[in-house]
Amino acid sequence: MFVQEEKIFAGKVLRLHICAADGAEWLEEATEDTSVEKLKERCLKHCAHGSLEDPKSVTHHKLIHAASERVLSDTRTILEENVQDKDVLLLIKKRAPEPLPKMADVSAEEKKKQEQKAPDRDAIHRATANLPACSTDRAAVQTTMRDFQTELRKILVSLIEVAQKLLALNPDAVELFKKANAMLDEDEDERVDEAALRQLTEMGFPESRAAKALRLNHMSVPQAMEWLIEHAEDAAIDAPLPGQASPAAAGAAAATPEAAAGTSEGDQEVRDELTDIFKKIRRKREFRADARAVVSLMEMGFDEKEVVDALRVSNNQQNAACEWLLGDRKPSPEELDQGIDPNSPLFQAILDNPVVQLGLTNPKTLLVFLTVIWLIHGCWTPGLEA
Repeated sequence: MFVQEEKIFAGKVLRLHICAADGAEWLEEATEDTSVEKLKERCLKHCAHGSLEDPKSVTHHKLIHAASERVLSDTRTILEENVQDKDVLLLIKKRAPEPLPKMADVSAEEKKKQEQKAPDRDAIHRATANLPACSTDRAAVQTTMRDFQTELRKILVSLIEVAQKLLALNPDAVELFKKANAMLDEDEDERVDEAALRQLTEMGFPESRAAKALRLNHMSVPQAMEWLIEHAEDAAIDAPLPGQASPAAAGAAAATPEAAAGTSEGDQEVRDELTDIFKKIRRKREFRADARAVVSLMEMGFDEKEVVDALRVSNNQQNAACEWLLGDRKPSPEELDQGIDPNSPLFQAILDNPVVQLGLTNPKTLLVFLTVIWLIHGCWTPGLEA
């Protein structure tokens, strides 16, 4: 019997599972010495049967070993690529490279980019050479957060005045403001935390110094203790904080306006009860400067009154207050208590809003307006939170 020489020396036959991109699957038999290119050509003949696709387009396809995710090289054999029996190979068409753009397309694209390019300074000067010169004060059009809060406060002051007049004959408003006034009598901003004060006094610090340190450090015991140790040798450590007076002096100061009010009540008509309560609330919640910021700014050489005014304008922000003291000092402290012009279009537009008209007749709205103003100044009364 005659046997071909190539059959005698042929390698081991492998049964390979071929998967095409269109979902077709079949088994392909090939010897170990079969080249990847030859195997790929046989696979293309199998899957391209009856198709118009050229089965010889071997260079447009590739075989991928599914297990190792490797692209098999056309110049190597199956054995060299370490393909085993029953392995799965994927027949995938290569992605065609994008054609190079034509010179006409490149020129059109560059021209389009030049047209969309922003003009430079010289082009702007050439385009505006015939226009009349106009000098604009750029500093005047800049808006800062401080200016916004100043305008907001003016609007709130005007709305508070209108709401006060509307609520003058509302008995419910009187009761509500009586409760608010009672809450303010227990304002905790002036009181010192007794537990924190006890901790410092048990350490050996005098009560007056401990209370001063707690006020300066927002009732923080560690910071107050650090302040007491740091300023133990200061000559002014026992001096009262700026804006605070002794209890006797405070009582005398409080008695004077009460006496004056008592004498004037006999000659004047009885004031509206709501107006009196409202004035008491505003008097109790006057702006209180941050004592630590006052001390720091006074150490720079500024007068106490100027420092308090600066902190009031800057909402107790020390850095902003320093800038106000060194700058043009605008807005002035007097402007903070002034509302907007009642005849201004802005004020008329606000009052024409039906929602605003309804809200101004609600006593709680007035308290909300007051709370917003106190928040702007960094003052907060927990009692009014309800």
